[in-house]
Amino acid sequence: MNHNVPKCMSTQHPDNVSSPFFTENSEIGGEDEIMEAYYAFSHLGCDEQMWDCEGKEIDNYVVKKLLTRYRHYFEQERLGKDIFLTLRVPNPTVERAEAKILLETLESIPRSFDASELVFNDEISPIFEVIIPMTTSAKCVDRVYKYYRDFIVGKQNQSFQEGDITIADWIGKFKPDNINVIPLVEDMKHMLDAHNILRRYLGDKNPSYHRIFFARSDPAMNYGLISAVLVNKVALQRIYNLSEKIGVDIYPIIGVGSAPFRGNLRPDTVERVSNEYPSVHTFTVQSAFKYDNPPDQVTKGIKILKERRRSPPRKLDEEKALKMLEKYIDEYTKQIKLLAPFINKLAKYVPKRRKRKLHIGLFGYSRNMDEIQLPRAITFTAALYSIGIPPEILGLNALSDKDLDYIKDVYVGFEEDLKDSLQYFNPNQDYLPESLVQKIDDLSLDYEINEQHNELTTYISNSLKRVKNEDISEQILMAANIRRFLG
Repeated sequence: MNHNVPKCMSTQHPDNVSSPFFTENSEIGGEDEIMEAYYAFSHLGCDEQMWDCEGKEIDNYVVKKLLTRYRHYFEQERLGKDIFLTLRVPNPTVERAEAKILLETLESIPRSFDASELVFNDEISPIFEVIIPMTTSAKCVDRVYKYYRDFIVGKQNQSFQEGDITIADWIGKFKPDNINVIPLVEDMKHMLDAHNILRRYLGDKNPSYHRIFFARSDPAMNYGLISAVLVNKVALQRIYNLSEKIGVDIYPIIGVGSAPFRGNLRPDTVERVSNEYPSVHTFTVQSAFKYDNPPDQVTKGIKILKERRRSPPRKLDEEKALKMLEKYIDEYTKQIKLLAPFINKLAKYVPKRRKRKLHIGLFGYSRNMDEIQLPRAITFTAALYSIGIPPEILGLNALSDKDLDYIKDVYVGFEEDLKDSLQYFNPNQDYLPESLVQKIDDLSLDYEINEQHNELTTYISNSLKRVKNEDISEQILMAANIRRFLG
């Protein structure tokens, strides 16, 4: 395990309340994201930046701009060797409206290589990995790998006509020869099958190592907090066993945000969260982590993440865990169906923090749960917190005391995560079943409700009922400032 695989991935997830100092606009985008990548590397100490090529006007010249503007820094910290830029590309199998952006993005990789070679006169590729989201099969991943190898790099040896020069002679060679394609698996069915997906994908390849990315936010939104944690643990255990079986180092990534519902990774919880997932190699550092906390705490948290050592996952009885989740998911789903009208009504008032397109509607990222349309996970979480309903509590009334004892054993930070969320619980609203409120009381957790947050969520709830909504967005931001995350 001597590969220089990054441990701390800065991402562009828009879960922040505060805007960073380098942008004048509340919505980060365009040239700000170039500065953001440099800031994440040079000031915060992240060793990887995910560059999102979905749902926005993409900038395929990111490497050229970074090397031109900050050459002195990148002479010391080389992209592709010391620090890493990893592209998140659209998945044409799912995202038909953005499918051709994948081709543009893959075409930019050899151009980025040329930009780096021109500056440094060596063959270190600044980009050699891409993330393919919503992976449901080995073919999803393999198509990206083979398109790059066969139709981008492969075309260089073709000539225009018999006796003429090749494309490589005409415009130069295409490098790197291959790329690593990282599957991002986001739904329960395919997370639990990720080991088979990866085994099939690697079957005709001989990598020295590989990476796989597990979602944490979407599973929470779709199946509840406990499901998201347990499904990740089962998937990570299966990936660990696959690695042992095939003799290939596999480095898992987990996509955690600052809200407890989305992973609870904040500068003051890095040790707790990394202890929850000991076999994970790379943790995401999203926007709230970076911009809603004091910079010295942020850099300290990132340093801890980078210095930690992986260990095998704690053994988990997979059948028992998955069986117990059935009734919990059923109850969670019922409660979300009841809350969906309020979530969707409030979602339009949740302020945006990134310049993104296609977030809702036919071509967007809206989530459907039994034909109920929901906003994306950050907005979903923000909406519920804004009316004093931490989504972490939903579905808990389906679990017996025995179930909860089992959960506390396997989900190490369960009670701490609940306490972190319950300080923002508003017991005065009337959206929840009595059995759930009683279950929270029965847990006898030592937490103190934040009174200022409580007042704001009461105001927001009353404004929704009275259709008095002029300042709801402002109130949502005030409440989010207290929490130090938007959603």
